[in-house]
Amino acid sequence: MSVITPLHTAPPARPAARIPLEHGGGFARLALWATRRLYGKALDPVRAALHHRGALTASLVLEAAASRWKQLSPTLNALAIMVVAREIGCSWCMDFGYWENHRHGVDPAKLQAIGSWRTSDVYSPLERAVLEYAVAATQTPSAVTDEMVSRLREDLSDAQVVELAALVSLENYRSRTNAGLGLTSQGFRDDCDVL
Repeated sequence: MSVITPLHTAPPARPAARIPLEHGGGFARLALWATRRLYGKALDPVRAALHHRGALTASLVLEAAASRWKQLSPTLNALAIMVVAREIGCSWCMDFGYWENHRHGVDPAKLQAIGSWRTSDVYSPLERAVLEYAVAATQTPSAVTDEMVSRLREDLSDAQVVELAALVSLENYRSRTNAGLGLTSQGFRDDCDVL
């Protein structure tokens, strides 16, 4: 008996989120329209947060405020966020982060090497110090040392160090929320040349 293998197979289905992502009502339609307009598709974290308007509102206010933080370079910002998402294991944040940072001009080689940041030669000493700090701050309990912060302060202002700490905390919030709700990659990375 022979087995016929189809020439084209569908991509594997994404695992289901731990809560429903479908919503009705005008507010949900407006929120999802806005994310489609900004990002090309309805964002699963917004779809999940629509179950709790207070949590959604707080997240949107925090994200809007954080979008105006500009003390760190886009590359340092991206590296801190991506390594935290990787440490926590949030495939949604990794997927969206690759796309978003690629769209903002961050070197794709730096995004691609995030999994091997300790040994990759694409990072400068400052970038490696930022990555080390972000990983240490994500551990429970925090493993940040005085030496790590002193190293950062050789090249960063105190305002930049505070922004870095806040970005790491914000990404912990995002990644832990998304991973806890079972949100997985939405295929953003497929839409850019970071492979």
